[in-house]
Amino acid sequence: MIKAAGVAEVTDTDFETEVIGAELPVLVEFTADWCPPCRQMGPVLSALAAEERERFKVVQLDVDTNPETTNAYKVLSMPTFMVFRGGEPVRSMVGARPKRRLLAEIEDVL
Repeated sequence: MIKAAGVAEVTDTDFETEVIGAELPVLVEFTADWCPPCRQMGPVLSALAAEERERFKVVQLDVDTNPETTNAYKVLSMPTFMVFRGGEPVRSMVGARPKRRLLAEIEDVL
């Protein structure tokens, strides 16, 4: 998986702890190595992780190596972004987007 700098990678094993049990809201990118738009999102996610770390957490999940979580949330397209708050998915979006738009789309669920 192409990891974004400063963004934690979560797996089927630790998703419950890192995302469901997180105190802050969590933005999860469901991603894959073979997905060009996912690679474009790397710098966006790195910037968000650095700039917004007081408000929410940013993590990535590789769909190819974590089928349980991917199937549990019915993720079919990459990249899919989901915001989890209080252990529940509260927003889902598909496709790459600029940082400002991504932030605007999740603002009301943070």
